[in-house]
Amino acid sequence: MEKKHRHFILHKPYGYLSQFITNQTKRKKKMLGELYDFPEGTMAIGRLDFTSEGLLLLTTDGKVSQEIRSNKYEKEYYVQVDGLITQTAIEALKKGVEIGFEGKKYITKPGKASIIEDPKFPLRSQKIRDDRHGPTSWISVIIREGKFRQVRKMTAAVGYPTLRLVRVRIDTITIYNLQNGEVKEVPQLP
Repeated sequence: MEKKHRHFILHKPYGYLSQFITNQTKRKKKMLGELYDFPEGTMAIGRLDFTSEGLLLLTTDGKVSQEIRSNKYEKEYYVQVDGLITQTAIEALKKGVEIGFEGKKYITKPGKASIIEDPKFPLRSQKIRDDRHGPTSWISVIIREGKFRQVRKMTAAVGYPTLRLVRVRIDTITIYNLQNGEVKEVPQLP
């Protein structure tokens, strides 16, 4: 009998690693398994780094994981950047920018980017900074690839370092009906 796979969507909070075990013995880091009793063999589909938040998909099915990590699906991020971003910088993000990846220069594939209103996310556990440090702005970045820390590297490349990054959508799945840290089991993923 074929094993029935299970799938989950999670609103990953700030300060959690997108994994279930760690080889780091110096500090205790928070892991995804602390948020929910996931079945054995559950894997995160892609990653959000320790300081990133938002939508994370999890599955026990390696084929589904590989499919979603492919470039077929849009991934949308809301990004708070340092400074008031210009339309010129937005256009550069859309066309693709040069970032470092695995010790080499890499030009990101064209995507979508736009300036958005402050999405009014709940405050995160570690304060970002306050208005004394200058203005910030929010943008939406939509890409299909997912290199290591790509969105952060992209905003830095156009002169607006990322202060807060929240993935809000993968394909048609969004975080809008999930509270921070909430996990929901779903019958299938896109």
